[in-house]
Amino acid sequence: MSDKKKGHDAAADKGAAGGKQAEKSPKSGIASKAMIVAFVSIVVVVETLVFFFMVPSGEEVAALAEARLISAAQEIDSAHSDKSSKTEKIIEFDLDSYSVSFVPPGADHSYRVEFRLFGTLNASDQDRLQALYDERKFRFRHRLILEIRNTSLSELQENQLGLIQRRILATSTELLGEPILLSIGFNDYQVIED
Repeated sequence: MSDKKKGHDAAADKGAAGGKQAEKSPKSGIASKAMIVAFVSIVVVVETLVFFFMVPSGEEVAALAEARLISAAQEIDSAHSDKSSKTEKIIEFDLDSYSVSFVPPGADHSYRVEFRLFGTLNASDQDRLQALYDERKFRFRHRLILEIRNTSLSELQENQLGLIQRRILATSTELLGEPILLSIGFNDYQVIED
């Protein structure tokens, strides 16, 4: 009987231990839930404090943005002033007066075109252009006369001069060997029927 009693006592001890564990389980569940709630609460409080003390206010953000805009504008202005001080002065260069008589293709009458030609260039290139022009003046004149004589009468009208200007500019670049001239223009331009 002592064996039965010992077995019964062991079973009772196991039951009592199980009862204690059963009583501890609900307490440990509540404790773990309380710890999770406390952790989440601490995180929320810390984030709120960080937001209020570390994140700048709307006025501070606006002031920073304005300061950045002002500094960017000042950098752009200084870059433009540097560029404008480096930009060379554009001057005009006289390329002589011309009077070209010709019969346009498909026309019955002869015409005369009279004009004074000039080109624009950077001031620093004036001496170089003068030397090249003096050296190649007659070739330039010859090519210009050929350009005018091979032009149709409609192209010689004053509202169509852009095409002739581009052709003369291309011819001048070819003859001078470098693109010194920036543009070509006419002064006292007239088309006269002979």
